[in-house]
Amino acid sequence: MGAGMGGRRGGPDLTTGPIGKTLITFALPVLGSNILQSLNGTANAFWVSHQLGEAALTATSNANQILFLMLGAVFGVSMAANIMIGQAIGSGDQGLAKRVIGTSTAFFIALSLGVGVAGFLLTPHILDAMRTPPDARADAIAYLRVIFAAMPFMYFFSFVMMAQRGLGDSRTPFYFSLAAVGMDVLLNPMLIIGVGPFPRLGIAGSAASTLISQTITLAAMITYLYRTKSLLVLRPSEWRLLIPDLGIIKNLVLKGLPMGFQMIVISLAAVTMMSLVNQYGVHTSAAYGAAAQLWTYVQMPAMALGAAVSSMAAQNVGAGKMDRVNQVARIGVVYAFLMTATPVLIIYLADPWVLRIFLPATSLSLPIAVHINSYVLWGFIAFGMAFIYSGVVRATGAVWPPLIAMIISLWAVRIPFANLLTPSMGADAVWLSFPIGSITTLVLAAGYFRWGNWRKARMLDTRPSADAPDTGLGQPMMDESEAITNEEERELEAQAAKA
Repeated sequence: MGAGMGGRRGGPDLTTGPIGKTLITFALPVLGSNILQSLNGTANAFWVSHQLGEAALTATSNANQILFLMLGAVFGVSMAANIMIGQAIGSGDQGLAKRVIGTSTAFFIALSLGVGVAGFLLTPHILDAMRTPPDARADAIAYLRVIFAAMPFMYFFSFVMMAQRGLGDSRTPFYFSLAAVGMDVLLNPMLIIGVGPFPRLGIAGSAASTLISQTITLAAMITYLYRTKSLLVLRPSEWRLLIPDLGIIKNLVLKGLPMGFQMIVISLAAVTMMSLVNQYGVHTSAAYGAAAQLWTYVQMPAMALGAAVSSMAAQNVGAGKMDRVNQVARIGVVYAFLMTATPVLIIYLADPWVLRIFLPATSLSLPIAVHINSYVLWGFIAFGMAFIYSGVVRATGAVWPPLIAMIISLWAVRIPFANLLTPSMGADAVWLSFPIGSITTLVLAAGYFRWGNWRKARMLDTRPSADAPDTGLGQPMMDESEAITNEEERELEAQAAKA
């Protein structure tokens, strides 16, 4: 495959320049997007708890666990597309990048619609399986069903943002996240309590604001990408690329589903933990929900760095710069430690005042939430460092080891620990299981990074003279018969030039 990139890459070149500065420059807009999303959740929790009460907050906490579970169902597909786009860009193969974009767009739309419809229909049964408290069940159903109606728009919005990061552009997704969150925050109280011409929808109004803001912003973002002639959009002469390429579909499934399943494993564990918490009553459930709001902020720096190292690693893997990939991992882990420990320390110093954002000062849940944080918060430092190692490993195409490590740490360590020690420790066994599981994740992730064979893996075969590597972790991403030929590339480039 010798086609050059030719025109605009769609973002900065992540295969050159100082690694530390590039990581921070790329990660900051991602962090900004994550902060905006969490602020949106914080605003939602504030209005729900202060206007509708603790039962309503418990309802949203339970419903949001299901939301994260459904997001995990398609996360892997968008992550696989992101990595494939990054590797194609790094290797200088714009034709391959276009084919990945076309196929993954069609596949992603179909998958997200299926998940949204299934979730809408199964909402009551899922909440019952979680043992949602009876006084929160009706609100949870009303809230979650509107969220599922918004799910296809939320999924595709997330997919497009992740694809832009695969090109090396993290700023444009930030700007549109700012627009979406700003609109959501403004609409949230108006639809919850009814302001002016807006109807009073209660807890359903919070979900409706998400539906409206995501839909409008997604339309604006797609329009912007067309007007700026982004590599992500397909011109009329390229619409044939929406016909799924079976080789790329195989890549999305074989590599994307394990990554998506990893998110599902995390979300299922969170749902299981929520069911354990619910046994202690609505006050403990509300305390857990409030504390979990803070945990999202603690994890954000590492998640932003994880997105940065994945995009950087993918492009450098495509360019064959494995020494640079190792440097990205080492620097990323140091940054993750520093940037996770800082908010942890701040929250420890600010408790219980910071929790009053989510809980009234007189709430019986407030001291419980402070107690939960004393056990859980510090463990996120280890989790953040593990997130970096796993992000680099996945960027090559070795997607099974991070999944196996997560299954072990959550389902063989955290949940059994909580269940076995609950009779003797009570709820403290649940809280202590969080850092125990995080330390296990770090040990496994760092061990595989050091001694595993992930450096031989590839998400795509961007080397025409070499066979697709066998990592021993699954089937190769593309065999020779499925690779893009030079003749096909020249045809695609000619059509793109005409467009």
